[in-house]
Amino acid sequence: MGRYAPDELRTALGSGLLSFPVTHTTPDLAFDEAAYREHLRHLAQFDVAGLFAAGGTGEFFSLTHAEVDTVVRATVDEITDIPVMGAAGYGTTQAVAMTRASAEAGADGVLLLPPYLTELSDAGLYEHTARVCASTDIGVVVYHRANARYSAETVERLADEFDNFIGFKDGICDIDLLATLNARLGDRLVYVGGLPTAETYALPYLELGVTTYSSAIFNFAPRWATEFYTAVRSGERDEVLARLREFVVPYIAIRDRQAGYGVSIVKAGLTAAGRPAGPVRPPLTDLTDAELAELTDLVKKVI
Repeated sequence: MGRYAPDELRTALGSGLLSFPVTHTTPDLAFDEAAYREHLRHLAQFDVAGLFAAGGTGEFFSLTHAEVDTVVRATVDEITDIPVMGAAGYGTTQAVAMTRASAEAGADGVLLLPPYLTELSDAGLYEHTARVCASTDIGVVVYHRANARYSAETVERLADEFDNFIGFKDGICDIDLLATLNARLGDRLVYVGGLPTAETYALPYLELGVTTYSSAIFNFAPRWATEFYTAVRSGERDEVLARLREFVVPYIAIRDRQAGYGVSIVKAGLTAAGRPAGPVRPPLTDLTDAELAELTDLVKKVI
């Protein structure tokens, strides 16, 4: 069991902004643990409700299983006052092993990312998630994205059968599903906004019971990100729209120039802020020099 029982973890994660830190690399693409730990200490100065190690922004898909374990252990060691979530994915057997490794490392819960490659039936997705939940007593948050498209019936069944199934992260913008889950399950789950640059959707998602989201921007502009979240939760619509117009919209314009830039631009943002985290690993590509210069001009306005 982690430091938080599943119901405590659900409440904690839903109470504030969520941090998804990048995973630092050296120029030759090795994991730079010292730089990563220093980044965690920097982020710990700001107010967030939970930290997800080796998630999508952390390039989970490019890390070996051993590296995921190392990243999670380093995070648990550095972060002691808020929940730490580990990561699991790939096939069911691997996801179970990674979930158990996160629990052994001291993580309070795990984010279950979509299975690798293959198409899934609803029954298969249920079985995949059920086996992960049954393998541990820490909280499990699923990532509704790519081939992991959960039906309302599957989510309700998992919530009914597993007390440690605590959260649903939406990376598809499935409004009908979110409305259905919120109406049927209420606060039985924590609902997490998980679309790239989640700030874009924060205000309308709040109406659907999505009280929190994964902020990649928090990596390089933590003060701006927490102020934006406060404005969202306070219903300061004009402030939210102004911040979207002045920073998020032009940021997205750069992000959308290449596939995969949703992660690349975050590492570039750290470079722009004077806190470089190294290059992204292939198959992702880094921003061009011209794009980095454009992003730097933008980031300097919010840090």
